[in-house]
Amino acid sequence: MGKKRLVVIGGDAAGMSAASQVRRRKPDLEILVFERSPYTSYAA
Repeated sequence: MGKKRLVVIGGDAAGMSAASQVRRRKPDLEILVFERSPYTSYAA
């Protein structure tokens, strides 16, 4: 079985917050974030 992945749809504040929380809990998980606009949230 390959490496596990989390796919997050939406790079706004909620999407990036979810990705950050998962990164802290599972540092080896590959996280992909898809955002349709050219901007993502990075304030958190």
